[in-house]
Amino acid sequence: MARVTPTGARRARRRPMSEINVVPYIDVMLVLLVIFMVTAPLLYHGVDLELPEVASRPLDEDEREPLIVSLDAEGRTYLNMGEDPDLPLEGTALLDTVRSIIEEHPQRRVLIRGDEAVPYGRVVDVMASLQRAGVPKVGLMSRPPDAGG
Repeated sequence: MARVTPTGARRARRRPMSEINVVPYIDVMLVLLVIFMVTAPLLYHGVDLELPEVASRPLDEDEREPLIVSLDAEGRTYLNMGEDPDLPLEGTALLDTVRSIIEEHPQRRVLIRGDEAVPYGRVVDVMASLQRAGVPKVGLMSRPPDAGG
C-alpha cells in the first residue's frame, strides 16, 4: 500500500531486508585467526633442553599425560605437573610431588628428559630417587636423529 505525503506524492513502503551481511563476521574471524596463530607458539611451557639423538621406536599413546622429570644442563630438576613447571624443584619437593601423584595413579608413566650435557651420574641419581619414591618404571626420553632441536 502506498502512502501519500503532505505534498501529494506517493511513496512505496520499504520492505525489510532479509539478507545478513557476513563481511564483518569474516573480518572478526580473520582477526581471531591471526591472534591464535601468534599466541599458539607462546603456549609451550617447559625447560629448553638439548636431548640426545637415539634411534628408537616411540612409546604407545596413553590416555594420561606422563610425568616428565626434566634435567637441565646445570643439573636442576623440573616436573611438568605441579604449581609451576618452569621453576626448579629440590630433591624432597620433587619426590613428594611424584609420590603423591603415583599414589593416586599407580600406572602413570614417569619419564626423565635430560639434557645432553647432564652427567650420567646425575641422571642415575634422579632415577634411583624416583624408584625410592615408589615409581615402578622410569623411562628416558630422547629425540629421533632426524628431528630438529
